[in-house]
Amino acid sequence: MGAPDFVHLHVHSEYSLLDGANRIDDLVAACVKDGQGALALTDHGNMFGAIELYQKCRAKGVKPLVGCEVYIAKRSRREPHDRKDNGYHHLTLIARNQTGYRNLLKLCSEAYVTGYHTRPRIDKQFLSEHAEGLSCLSGCLAGEVNQLFLRGEEKRAEDVATTFRDLFGPEHFWLELQRNGIDIQDKANEALMRLHQRTGVPLVATNDIHYLRHEDCQAQDVLLCINTGAKRSDAKRFRFDTDTLYFRTREQMAEVFRDLPQTLQATMDVAAQVDVNIEFGKYHVPVFRPDSGESPDELFDRLCDEGLVRLYGREHAKARERLEYEKRIIRQMGFVSYFLIVWDLIRWARQNGVPVGPGRGSAAGAIVAYVLEITKVDPLRYDLLFERFLNSARVSMPDIDIDFCKEGREKVLDYTRRRYGSENVAQIVTFGTMASRTVVRDVGRVLDVPLKDIDRIAKKIPAGPGAPSLAEALTKDKDLGAIRDERPEFAELFELSTALEGMARHISTHAAGVVIADRPIVDYVPLATHDKDVVTQWPAPQLEELGLLKMDYLGLRTLTILERTLEYIRRGGGVAPDLDNLPDDPKTYAMLSGGDTLAVFQLESEGMRKLLARLRPDRFEDLIAVLALYRPGPLESGMVEMFTRRKHGEEAVAYPHASVEAILRDTYGCIVYQEQVMLISSVLAGFSLNEADNLRKAMGKKKPEIMEKFAAQFVAGAAKNGCPEPVARETWDNIVKFGGYGFNKSHSTAYALITYQTAYLKANHRVEFLAANMACEMETSDKVKALFDDARRAGVEVRGPDLRRSNWRFEPEQGAIRYGLGAIKGTGERAIEALLAARARLEQRGATLGFHELCRESDPQETPKACWETLIKAGALDYTGHNRGSIVAALDAAMTESARAAADRKAGQGSLFDAPPSNARSAPAVAAPAGEGFDATKSWTRSETLKAEREVLGFYFSGHPLEERAGLFSILSSCKTTELLERGQGAEVMLAGLIVSFGVSVVKSGKLTGQKMARFKLEDLDGAVGVTVFPRAYEQFKERLVEDTVVIVRGKVEERADEAALMLDEVLSIEEALGRFEGGLMVQLEPEDVGVLVPLRDTLARHQGKRPVYFQVRGGDGFLRRVRAGSNCRVHISADLAESIDRLLGRGRVRLARL
Repeated sequence: MGAPDFVHLHVHSEYSLLDGANRIDDLVAACVKDGQGALALTDHGNMFGAIELYQKCRAKGVKPLVGCEVYIAKRSRREPHDRKDNGYHHLTLIARNQTGYRNLLKLCSEAYVTGYHTRPRIDKQFLSEHAEGLSCLSGCLAGEVNQLFLRGEEKRAEDVATTFRDLFGPEHFWLELQRNGIDIQDKANEALMRLHQRTGVPLVATNDIHYLRHEDCQAQDVLLCINTGAKRSDAKRFRFDTDTLYFRTREQMAEVFRDLPQTLQATMDVAAQVDVNIEFGKYHVPVFRPDSGESPDELFDRLCDEGLVRLYGREHAKARERLEYEKRIIRQMGFVSYFLIVWDLIRWARQNGVPVGPGRGSAAGAIVAYVLEITKVDPLRYDLLFERFLNSARVSMPDIDIDFCKEGREKVLDYTRRRYGSENVAQIVTFGTMASRTVVRDVGRVLDVPLKDIDRIAKKIPAGPGAPSLAEALTKDKDLGAIRDERPEFAELFELSTALEGMARHISTHAAGVVIADRPIVDYVPLATHDKDVVTQWPAPQLEELGLLKMDYLGLRTLTILERTLEYIRRGGGVAPDLDNLPDDPKTYAMLSGGDTLAVFQLESEGMRKLLARLRPDRFEDLIAVLALYRPGPLESGMVEMFTRRKHGEEAVAYPHASVEAILRDTYGCIVYQEQVMLISSVLAGFSLNEADNLRKAMGKKKPEIMEKFAAQFVAGAAKNGCPEPVARETWDNIVKFGGYGFNKSHSTAYALITYQTAYLKANHRVEFLAANMACEMETSDKVKALFDDARRAGVEVRGPDLRRSNWRFEPEQGAIRYGLGAIKGTGERAIEALLAARARLEQRGATLGFHELCRESDPQETPKACWETLIKAGALDYTGHNRGSIVAALDAAMTESARAAADRKAGQGSLFDAPPSNARSAPAVAAPAGEGFDATKSWTRSETLKAEREVLGFYFSGHPLEERAGLFSILSSCKTTELLERGQGAEVMLAGLIVSFGVSVVKSGKLTGQKMARFKLEDLDGAVGVTVFPRAYEQFKERLVEDTVVIVRGKVEERADEAALMLDEVLSIEEALGRFEGGLMVQLEPEDVGVLVPLRDTLARHQGKRPVYFQVRGGDGFLRRVRAGSNCRVHISADLAESIDRLLGRGRVRLARL
């Protein structure tokens, strides 16, 4: 006799966050294996896993039972949780039909949106309003009925149970019986039996599943510890008092409930009542309601026609034909309102001062998007294809993602809510999962593994995109396996971490995703809250399958930078260029070819700069290609080299067939774009553009059987068009070889517009452009430093922070850039705003902007002492003429004075003295007289000043510790840090610099495990380079490797991605470096140095010695030539000599030269 029929009705998955330890895939597989015909999912307070359950159950022939274990507030969901007066109970609900499913969506949404306080809660009133169509089980031990039984209130328990029976109906309410080995559960079960006998309310057997197998109990227990922040060894922590909450088979449940077989049959009754169908693929796009009174179709036609005439004129037949074709497809697919919604959002944003990008993704291939000003890219000019965006043969929702200025994105989101109703708009949930390193750290804390061991293990685990799972890493990485085998606690750490890896840990808000529906979102999707955001409970891919309109509102900082640059140009009295109609500018292309691309959109990396130097772009189409080519596939396949050689005439341009010349002309016969693959297959092989798009997708998936089918179609179609079969096959092979790396030209073209806009502004309005970039990067001192160095290289002055002239942001100032106070660490916007307001009041009264005056005028509660100290360290009060150390020493007294003045103002005193005379004239803001409480003996040294400055700015600004010996360091260095990549992999170099960011670590694997090594940045006057010190070198030179110490290092260049690094071989003192050197002196001369040759000769003569002198002379033709001075011109190399030459020729013109 076989096991009786039974299905599990009370099941928790990983979506009972940090409580359930089941993956839905595993639960469904267990159902199939045991022959269970249905499976419920009743996660705590949410429906996060409902769609996944529904789809995966249906795929395996298992009936999905969509449910939730809800939390019911004792008094009201609207009142805060209070264990005594407004605690909560559990109740198990399962959607029985479509009405019940919709009610469950509403209940789970209300629990978050209105009822969330420690848990998402509903109350009985709201439940009673939405009980129709739901089946109800009385719940686990935390259910109200069981809780009343355990308190001995059997009559009240009966009243509650009968109330639920009457609410849901006698056929849809069950008393939930669990046999899990817990003593109080047995007591509750006895009471439930008595209640059943008195009332006839049926019993049903459940097992409150939290993990899949009995042995998974330990992993789930660790999950609870992660949830509560406890260690497993804590005696008083929360834990389950049983190890039986696993997926029991039908046979096991029959054994446990052998005396109550009807409780097993009851599970089948519950499942049999369920008839829920979730509809996929039907679109729920809102119908756009024009303000003009037109129908959506009328408005769509009018806007398209107006845009066509504006952009192409009335007689452009090709544009008209393309527009009518696209409009017809859009109408057939029912997406007119979709396009109008996007048009309206972008129109509103532009009208309300929110910068919008020129487009992104394949949408730039639609002429409809262009004429509606959704995009700024002409698809006809650049051969962009509508079918790459919308394929009528493959029905799917269009996907137009929009770039908004980062600071304006929230404004557009608010408008969306106002336009379509806040109940019809929501942001989208994402699930943070326990990735390999995260789970090891979490589990390690629970097991009380020492932090240093957790760090050592976690850092050894591969991470990032494409990284193997922890289980896979353990099998492939011998070092990781060896760590596991070191100690039993490490083995347990890995065992538990592997079991939990990848499970959901928490919810977050999608960075860009927004969903807009034609009815309240809750009619289709349950809602949750995260921070202050209302989000869907289901992630973006599931929303799209349900037919909801999902859009990405992306915040692009570059748009803010562009807008701010234009604002700065206008503020300075200049004429801001029209970014949509920039000229083809040789100056811009020359700048790009020279690699001057810091802050140029998409072109900043060292690898990109190298590519630009080789390719030397001189037209916009080259920029489109550069963005498409700078990816691993084209770089590794040789396509980039072919493109570059052909562009510069070093290789003949060849086309596989004459018919595709027009398609490949702009890329010199190379297949760079997906659109080229589509056009070739259409023109040469007779594919429809929809078929060509299917080919494009197939190439991305690289499935041999599909590609073989397309190959046969391509060759046959080409032959039919008169192309010889060998040529057709060769063309197909080229498509397969290079087309697989093809990039979306629509996206590349749209982003190339932003690239060119940023490049043009940098080339033609550098001061404003760099100031705007600095203003947008203030929170990151490394980026500010990079921009500062870039400005300095271009001869743009960056003026230090100054309380007379600086504002919150970096701003242009008379051809220079003024440092923004917001970039100083330890300030805050409110504190600085209050200080600037105080400054404005003083200026209005014509008062002096001295230190004491500013302190008296400001309120220490608004601008506290710490803020003042930071400003002083940054040099913002240098204009007073006092040393920074002296001002810091006077700060306590000044703050006391500031507090007294603020108190007087609040008391209404001092106004007679603060008010300027009626005939007062505005006086210039000048420094206060010396001696106002400043103690010169408290002055900081130059070294102390620079150290404090670096502390608050993140880098040396007003000077550098190396400057005093710059000449000497220049001759001791074989190159600058900025020139290392030019030297190439493995090149040996000597560098003089300052040790910063020094850190010691322990080798984690390999033969050197346990030994110490070090890393630091070596900073010279031009930049910095990362230096790695392996154990042998560290042991030898560790006494010399000290933070803020000047050293000369010898090492080998290592190219890492887009930057250079240095492997240290030796550390030398200055004296050792000079004493060991056997070469001569190299002096670089330029044509304009003619006037200083005599003083240079005299300088060399005053330092006679044994070392030869060489001149590196740049001739009128621009070439450098090396010339050796006469034998009578020999010198003694010293710091004095180097500094004397520096004074004559400028820094960096003298070096040591090896013989």
